[in-house]
Amino acid sequence: MPAATAWFFDDFNYADVTALQEAGWQLRSAAGHPGIPGARWAPEGVGLIDDPAQPGQRLLRLRASTDGTGPGTTQVQVCHQRKYLEGTYAARVRFSDRPTAGVDGDPVIQTFYAVSPLRFDFDPEFSELDWEYLPNGGWGSDKTRLYGITWQTVRLDPWLAYNQQHEEFAELGAPGQDWHTLMMQVADGRTRWFIDGRLVAEHGGRNYPVVQMSINFNLWFSPGGPLPQGGEPRVYEQAVDWVLHARNVVLSPEQVEAQVAQWRRRGVGHVDQVSPPIRALENRCDF
Repeated sequence: MPAATAWFFDDFNYADVTALQEAGWQLRSAAGHPGIPGARWAPEGVGLIDDPAQPGQRLLRLRASTDGTGPGTTQVQVCHQRKYLEGTYAARVRFSDRPTAGVDGDPVIQTFYAVSPLRFDFDPEFSELDWEYLPNGGWGSDKTRLYGITWQTVRLDPWLAYNQQHEEFAELGAPGQDWHTLMMQVADGRTRWFIDGRLVAEHGGRNYPVVQMSINFNLWFSPGGPLPQGGEPRVYEQAVDWVLHARNVVLSPEQVEAQVAQWRRRGVGHVDQVSPPIRALENRCDF
């Protein structure tokens, strides 16, 4: 195993959400992009649950719901500190193809990503690495797909984005086949994207992160095409087993899995050796 400059690892084996926050995670409550206009970002949608498949382990759970209206929609996001740039990112995530309550069909987005604030339209320092799973389609297509996107910059309204993206057309949230390890290698002007150990994309050029980012998970609904308003709220869930960052070190998928297994054998549930930049950066959870 290469010696990393510094590690960040979280196994989410916390007793409660307060302990999660004490470990540096923020729960979003700020209104705004993305999602259905008027929706509420709900801190109570974040929970910690026992993992039935791994006794003694816990999971981070995100829960969001919608009745098709802004006031009737809650979305959820958790963010770690803004101090991550080059190196290896990975997380083991459970996607969901169907709601846990209500009828199926809303364009829901389930994510793992790193991002910096967008200070203004076409901000040249904007940086984002983004996994997004759309089990019910959205954004002009009804196809189930997973996006891997390396961003350069964007204007939100009217929308105009500069990025490179990969689309993986697969159903990744079926029960029993819903856990997946997502990974990004960020080094030497290139980002490389892996799903369950398989390289699926490589991006470069101007689409490369340039400033420190926060690590995030969120669960939200696309404003284009929710099911008709009213009726029983549709509830979706996403879960996270663990997340990892190795600063300035490129790890293979096998090395990532081996390192996580080693920490678990030793009973290590949290490592945070990644120091923030010398120039203090605002830690926000609103994008």
